[in-house]
Amino acid sequence: MNQSGSHQLTSQHLQRAFEPARLGSLELRNRVIKAATYEGKSPGGIPGKELYEFHREICQGGVGMTTIGYCTTEADGRISEEMMFLGDEAREPLKQMITELKHTGARISGQMTHCGHFSKNRNLQRLKRPKGPSPQFNNLGMAVGMFWTDAMTERDIDTLVQSYHDAGVYMKEVGFDAAEIHFSHGYGLSQFISPKTNRRNDRYGGSLENRMRLPLRVLEAVRKAVGDDFPILGKMGLTDAVKGGLSEDEAVGVAKMLDAGGIDALITSGGTSSYNVMHMFRGDSIAEGIADMQPNALMRWLFRQMGPKIFKQYPYKELYFLDGCRRVRDVVKNAQMVYIGGCHTLESLAQVMAEGIDFVQLGRPLIRDPAFVNNAMAAPDTYHSGCTECNRCVTTIEAPGGIVCHLRQ
Repeated sequence: MNQSGSHQLTSQHLQRAFEPARLGSLELRNRVIKAATYEGKSPGGIPGKELYEFHREICQGGVGMTTIGYCTTEADGRISEEMMFLGDEAREPLKQMITELKHTGARISGQMTHCGHFSKNRNLQRLKRPKGPSPQFNNLGMAVGMFWTDAMTERDIDTLVQSYHDAGVYMKEVGFDAAEIHFSHGYGLSQFISPKTNRRNDRYGGSLENRMRLPLRVLEAVRKAVGDDFPILGKMGLTDAVKGGLSEDEAVGVAKMLDAGGIDALITSGGTSSYNVMHMFRGDSIAEGIADMQPNALMRWLFRQMGPKIFKQYPYKELYFLDGCRRVRDVVKNAQMVYIGGCHTLESLAQVMAEGIDFVQLGRPLIRDPAFVNNAMAAPDTYHSGCTECNRCVTTIEAPGGIVCHLRQ
C-alpha cells in the first residue's frame, strides 16, 4: 500500500476511536476510556475536591468514560488508610461528584477492588491482619511493621463475596454508569487466580478452575447486584511476569471463564504491583521516586539499595500488550475488548481500532494531557500528548495532593 493509502487507512480507524459506541447497553460518546489509576486524592478515604477536579478535567477533555480507581469494597480492603472504600462516609461526596462529572457528557465507571494480603493498612476494622488465599510474608506491609498475612477461611471468602455484592448495589445507587472489577495486578482476586500466591488445597486452590471459583462467584454476585443492563468490565492479567505466577496460556483460560460468566468487557493488562510492577509501567524505573516516598530514613536507604533489583527494566515501546490482547480477543465469544498498555500515539490508537478492539484505556497520556481526546480530534496529523514515559507520576500517589505529572507543574 502506498503512503497516501496507508494514511487514509490510519485516518479511517482513528476516526472510529472518536465516534460514539456502545459498551454493553451503555452509550459512550467515543471509544477512549480513562484507565483506573490510584490517584491518592481521597484524604482519610473520602473523595474530595482534588479527586473531583482531577476527573473533571479529564471528562471535559473529551473521554467517553472516566474510571474512578480503587473503590475498595470494605474498609479492610484498602492498601492504606488514605484509600477510598465504599462506606457511609463516602456515599454523599461520591454521589455529588458523579452527578457533577456527568454534566460534562462523559460516563463514569468505578473500579471495585480489594487488596487481599497486599496491604500496609494498620487501621484494620474487621481483621487482625490482612488475609489472602494463603499465609505469606507481606512485602508491602514490612515498611510499617506488618510482616505476615493469614489465609482466608471459607467464611472469610463468603464475606468477601458479599462485600462485592454490596459494593455493586452501592455503585448503582450513587450513580455510576458501569463497574470495573479488578482481577489483576496482584490484588485480592488475582491472588486467588495466581498459582504463586494461591497454595490452597481446598476447592479454592489447585487447578485453574478452582482458583477461578472465587472470582467467578464475585462476578455472579456483582451481576446480581447491578442487573443485566449495567455494564461490568473486568481488568484481567495476561501474566504475572514472575516465576511461578500466572502465564499467558492460563490467562486465556481465565478470559474464557469470565466471558462464559457474563462479563461485558475484558481489559487485558499484566504484571503485578507486588512482584513486577514495571511490567505494566514500561519506561523509566520508579525505584528512586518510590524510595523518596518511604516514611523513614532506613526504608529510604533500603529502597535505594534494593530498588534496581526490585524494579526490573522494561524499555518503553508502543502497544506492549497487543499480542496478548489479540489472543484473548480470538477466544472470547461475547465480551467486548478494551486495550491498555502503551497506546500513547495516534498511530497506535488507530492500530488498536484496526484490530477490531472495541475500546482503549489510557492512563499516563491523560495524566499528562487531560484534553487528549479534544486535542487529538483538533489536530490528528500532529498531536502527541507529550508523555515521556518517565513514570514520575506513578511515584507520586502517596505524595501530598496525590498523583501529578511533573511536566505540567
